[in-house]
Amino acid sequence: MVTDGPRDGLRERSKARRRDAILRSAYQLFAERGFDATTIADIAEAAEVSPRTVTLYFPSKLELALARSEALAERLGTALRERREGWLTMDALEHWLREEIANRSDLDDLSERMFELNPQLKAVSNGRLAEVVQEGARLFAAESGSAPDAFGPRMVATTAAAIVSELCHDPENADIDGAMAFLRAGAATLLPAAPDA
Repeated sequence: MVTDGPRDGLRERSKARRRDAILRSAYQLFAERGFDATTIADIAEAAEVSPRTVTLYFPSKLELALARSEALAERLGTALRERREGWLTMDALEHWLREEIANRSDLDDLSERMFELNPQLKAVSNGRLAEVVQEGARLFAAESGSAPDAFGPRMVATTAAAIVSELCHDPENADIDGAMAFLRAGAATLLPAAPDA
């Protein structure tokens, strides 16, 4: 049976390059002009594609702006749900943070510049990360024998969301060891008390 393997691979690489060019152009423009002042036509011109091509890859300007942070949140959710055997939620979170910061690209840096100029976008991005961290709180609750809506897991989730946001938005000053030590120590104080013998 004959396949179009190499041709399909070339097509996929071409699509990935086009998508990357659109993201770069958009983030550059959002960082320079602001999200509201930038149009799809502006992005298309900068990326050297048609406006229709931009909307085929990203149906809305907001989806385009949040594409990197949405992918980040999806990777976090996957890391928490599909953690290695024997790992606790905290282990998966720490491993994910180290991987994310070690594998940052210039596009991630450009995304951060965009967020600095457009705090409304950063707020939406942080909200999405917080949703995923809440999922992690349910896992933590199960590990610690707490109810998912108990005070301890809620506090751990809130703290973890702040840590993730801080480390991912300021990787130059990321102290993962310190952040995780802080989170683990705080979580330990919130575990349910052992029943009296």
